[in-house]
Amino acid sequence: MSSTNKNIEPLWWGLFSAGGVVAAFLVPIHIFIFGLAVPLGWIPDTGELFRHWPVKIYLFVLIALPLYHWAHRFYFTVNDMRLGVPRGPLAVFCYGGAVVGTVMTLWVLLQL
Repeated sequence: MSSTNKNIEPLWWGLFSAGGVVAAFLVPIHIFIFGLAVPLGWIPDTGELFRHWPVKIYLFVLIALPLYHWAHRFYFTVNDMRLGVPRGPLAVFCYGGAVVGTVMTLWVLLQL
């Protein structure tokens, strides 16, 4: 592992941890609200909620951070399974996918 990888590795572990916390605490609440409460009419859905900046920031955190959690977990899982996948392209696929997903999430939320 090169010194550049060692320098940014705490960043990936930090995003992995933050994504895990978000996935563990916010995703179940979000699923309850939009999977049960809104369809059953317990909470009215006017469509205006997504135009507010705090909701956009919440959705950005809810979507973006778990992407990094997935990327880091998937990268190390594939490496631990010793499937013979080169580390460089796998890292680009995993972390690059998370970065692309983050940018796409930001773009969609800014369009709302």
